[in-house]
Amino acid sequence: MAFLSFFVCFLVACYFFIVELSKELPDIGTLENVQYQTPLSIYTQDNLLIGQFGEKRRIPVTIQEIPRLQIQAFLAAEDERFYSHPGVDVKGLLRAANQLLTTGKKTQGGSTITMQVARNFLLGKEKTYLRKLKEILLAIQIEQRYSKDQILELYLNKIYMGQRAYGLAAAAQAYYGRNLDELKLYQQAMIAGLPKAPSIYNPIVNAERALERRNYVLRRMLTLNVIQPAEYRQAIDTPDDSAIQPSPIQFSAPFIAEMARQELVDQYGEDAYTLGLKVYTTVPSRLQQASDKAVQGALHQYDERYGYRGLPHAKLAPGRSLLTLKSLGACRQAVVTSVSTAGIGVMVADGATILIAWENVPWKVLKNRSNGTQSIRPNDLVWIRQLSDQDWAISQIPAAEGAFAAINPNTGAILALSGSYDFYLSRFNRATQSKRQPGSGFKPFIYAAALEKGFTVASIINDAPIVVADPSLANDWRPENYTRKFLGPIPLRTALRQSINLVSIRLLQDVGIPSALETAMRFGFSREQLPATLSLALGSGHAPPLKMAAAYAVFANGGFLVNPYLIERIEDHSGAILFRANPKAVCRECALDSQNGANAAPRVISPQINFLMTSLLRDVVERGTATQAKQLGRGDLAGKTGTTNDQRDAWFNGFTPDVSASAWIGFDNSQSLGKGETGGKAALPMWIDFMQTALRDIPEAPLSVPEGIVQAYINPADGLLLDPSNKNGQWEFFIADTAPQRYSQPKQQDEYEIDEEWLKESLF
Repeated sequence: MAFLSFFVCFLVACYFFIVELSKELPDIGTLENVQYQTPLSIYTQDNLLIGQFGEKRRIPVTIQEIPRLQIQAFLAAEDERFYSHPGVDVKGLLRAANQLLTTGKKTQGGSTITMQVARNFLLGKEKTYLRKLKEILLAIQIEQRYSKDQILELYLNKIYMGQRAYGLAAAAQAYYGRNLDELKLYQQAMIAGLPKAPSIYNPIVNAERALERRNYVLRRMLTLNVIQPAEYRQAIDTPDDSAIQPSPIQFSAPFIAEMARQELVDQYGEDAYTLGLKVYTTVPSRLQQASDKAVQGALHQYDERYGYRGLPHAKLAPGRSLLTLKSLGACRQAVVTSVSTAGIGVMVADGATILIAWENVPWKVLKNRSNGTQSIRPNDLVWIRQLSDQDWAISQIPAAEGAFAAINPNTGAILALSGSYDFYLSRFNRATQSKRQPGSGFKPFIYAAALEKGFTVASIINDAPIVVADPSLANDWRPENYTRKFLGPIPLRTALRQSINLVSIRLLQDVGIPSALETAMRFGFSREQLPATLSLALGSGHAPPLKMAAAYAVFANGGFLVNPYLIERIEDHSGAILFRANPKAVCRECALDSQNGANAAPRVISPQINFLMTSLLRDVVERGTATQAKQLGRGDLAGKTGTTNDQRDAWFNGFTPDVSASAWIGFDNSQSLGKGETGGKAALPMWIDFMQTALRDIPEAPLSVPEGIVQAYINPADGLLLDPSNKNGQWEFFIADTAPQRYSQPKQQDEYEIDEEWLKESLF
C-alpha cells in the first residue's frame, strides 16, 4: 500500500513537473515561417552568378523535389519508424537508456527525426537530460501540429552535412556537384550517412570511415526492402567519387561582386550573409569581360615596350601538382618541358602541352646562364598568355597597374568596372578608391566654365610663357606645355584639341578659381578633390576613373548629372523584390517642365554649352590627341586624353551618347611611366578595345544642334567673321548672342598654322 501511494505521488509530481516544464518550451508555431540561413548571392545583369558570401551553403528544397529513394536512405540511416511513431520512438529511447545503464556511455541518442527538428530549430546544443526531456515534449507537440512530410522537409533542409553544406541539396552539390535528381544510389547512401557525424564520415576528409558508413546505410536499405539485392551489390562495389567541387561562380567579376557585397553589408549588417538575398547588378557580363580584357591588354602593351624583367628562377618542385600553377589576368603559369629550335614547350595546369614559337618570345630569354644572363630551361616556371590570333607567347605579370569604368550616361548604371590587372593579385579597387591626378582630362571642365563666362570656341588666347608668383614656393611657378613649345595666339578649339597647358591656365585666370570650382562641382566633383590654385587647370586635383566617367557622362547625355549605381534589384530568399533601383535619369522633356521632373536628373549645364563642349571633344578624336580612336569607324566619339607631370598617370576619358568610360594606367608608387607614355599612347588603346564591344550594334548618333546655336564663317586666327568665299576661313558654332559681329581683315597668308610634327609627338 505504501509503495502504491509513493508511486501515485511520483506520477502526480511528474505530471506537474511536465506541466511546468511545458510552460518554458518555445512556440512550435515558429516552424510555420522558417527562414533558412542561406548565403548572399550576387549576379550580373544577365543573371550569371559572380559571388557568394556566407559560411553556410544551403539550397532549400520542397519535399516534392526530393527523390523518394533519397528519403528512404535517410530514414534507413536515421529513423526507420519515422512514419509510424508519434514523434518519439519508445523502442529507440529504451535501447539508448539500456546502453547508458550497461556501459555508462551515451553511445546512442535515441532521437527521432522529429526530435532532431525540435533540437535544431527550437533548442540549444547543450547535452543535458533536461534538454532531452524538452526535446521529447516538443516532438510530441510538433507531430500533433505538422504533417510527417512537413517535418521531414524541415529536417532535410536544416541538417549539417559537412563541407559547409547545410541541407540535402547543398550536400549533393558540395560532394558530387550534382542536383538531387542526378545522384546515383551509392551517392544517396553516402549523403544519408553524413548527419550522424559529418566530421567523421566526410568522404573528402575521411574516405575509409565514410565508405563504412555508406555501406552500413546500403545494408539497412536492403534489410528494409527499400532496394533489391542486385542494386545493393552494384552500389557496394562502386567506388565513391566525391571530391572538392569547383566554385559555383558562373562568371568572374570579383570587383563587381565585392562592391555589391559591401553595399549589402552596409545596409543589412552581418545578416546580409544569412538572409538568402539575391542581388542583381547593372553590369552585363559581355561588357565586364570586355573591360577586364581591355585593361589586361593595355597593360601588356605598355609592359612589353620596356622589356622582359627576367625569370624568377622558380622551378616546379618535386611532387608538386600541376594544379597548383596559377592563373592571373591574361597570364597562366606553365612549366617548361622542352627548349628546341621549334620553340619552347610548356605544360599548363590541366596537363595540356603548348609549343610557343620563337616569334612569340618577344624578349631575349634564351641566353647562356654561365655569363649571368637569363635563359629558359626545362622545369622552369614561366608565364604565358594567349594572343589575339590564338597563339601563345611567353609573358609576364605587368609591373604597372590599370583601371577602367564605364556607365550608362542616361541613368548612371555601371556597365563595367575593373579595378586592377587582376583582383587576386591586387584587391585595391583603383576604379573607385584611387586618388590620381586627372591631368589634362580635367581641362574640359575649365573650358565649360569659360564658355559660361562668355568665351566662345573661337576666342583667341595667347599660348605664351607664364610666370606665377607663389609665396609658398622657393621659386616662381613656370608651367610649360608638354613639348615646351609655344604657338602664340590660338582659338579655344585648337587649344583643347592639342591640349595646350598654358591656354588652360590663362582661361582659369580669366574665369576665376571660385567660378571654375563651382562649375566642376556641378559635374559631381567634391570640393575636397579640387585645389583652389591655378594648377587646377592642369588637373592637379584627384579622382578615380568612375568619378571621371560620371563627370564626362554630363557631356554625353546633354548636360545632366547622373549618379553611378551598381545594384539593379535585391530579392529575398523567396524571390520577393526588396529593392529596385529608381535612379534620377535623364529626362529632357521633364527638364522643360519643372512640374514633371521629380525623378529627373538635374541639368547642370545648358544645352548650348553642352553642345559646344561635345563639338570640341569630338574634335579631339577627329583631329587632335585621340585620333587613334578613329579606327572604331564612328563619328560620334568624343573625349579627352590626360597625362600628368612626368607621365605618372595616363588617361583617356571618352563617350558616346550611350556609354561614358574612363581608362587609366599608372604605377601605384607614382613613378613615371616613361618618356612619351601619354594618355593617347598608353590609356587610349584600353578605351578603344572596350568600345569595340560596347558599341557593337549601337547605331551612330549624330550631334543635333539645339536652339540658340548659330553658325558663322570666321577667320580662325582672330575669331572674326569672314566672307564664305574666302578659303582661309572655317565654319564655327556659337551661342547666338556671342557670335562675332565684326569682319576680320585677314593677311595674304594666314598666320595661324598647325605644327603637324608637334602634333604627332604630343598625343596626350
